[in-house]
Amino acid sequence: MRRADRLFEIIQHLRGGRRITAARLAEKLEVSKRTIYRDIVDLQASGVPIEGEAGFGYVMQDGHDIPPLMFTRDEVVALVTGARLARAWGGAAMARAAEEALIKIQEILPQGVRSIADQVEIHSFAPEMTDALRERIDGIERAVEARQRLELSYSDAAGAPSIRVVRPLGLWFWGKVWTLVAWCELRHDFRMFRLDRIAALRETGQPFRPEKGKVLADFYRRAEAEGLHPPHSLTPH
Repeated sequence: MRRADRLFEIIQHLRGGRRITAARLAEKLEVSKRTIYRDIVDLQASGVPIEGEAGFGYVMQDGHDIPPLMFTRDEVVALVTGARLARAWGGAAMARAAEEALIKIQEILPQGVRSIADQVEIHSFAPEMTDALRERIDGIERAVEARQRLELSYSDAAGAPSIRVVRPLGLWFWGKVWTLVAWCELRHDFRMFRLDRIAALRETGQPFRPEKGKVLADFYRRAEAEGLHPPHSLTPH
């Protein structure tokens, strides 16, 4: 680990008023206690408000914090890759937000780290993502947040059409396919609906409240009991 990365990690461990000993820091960062002592002295000299002493532990003063503007190389790659994936495969609002995030990431990175973001050669292209599908993702996301029932005109894998009124619980992305996880009021059970099989969608104007047995946590518990690992172990219907 580079020294700059190690100094950042020390600050992260001290956030929120947590007291931690040099021995514990040394164990976590896989260095000697002597190295931790030197790093603490250097951080204090640079103005980081760390209090404490050897054997007693160190803590950052209450009311002080350091913004996490230092990123490791792997963190920069993860941030840039995630934003590019969201821009390519997300809803319209998510894609716009991802574009803005990429600009902000470039702005906040120190000059020496900024070149890492420029060198990330991980890209994603999604010709399947039409404007209509992006707007649909946004609409479902709003309905999930507002707990508004939706009426779907839906076709299953065999092409059989049906009208479903559902309680939208969450959106999952499978690599090329988005699915809506919902409580289906026709089937009285959880169902997953592929967004590309939804012919039409509208809000019913009927809000719903979380009910025992019909929320996402119940879906996860059932999946665990059946030895499944949602969403990837579940076949969308």
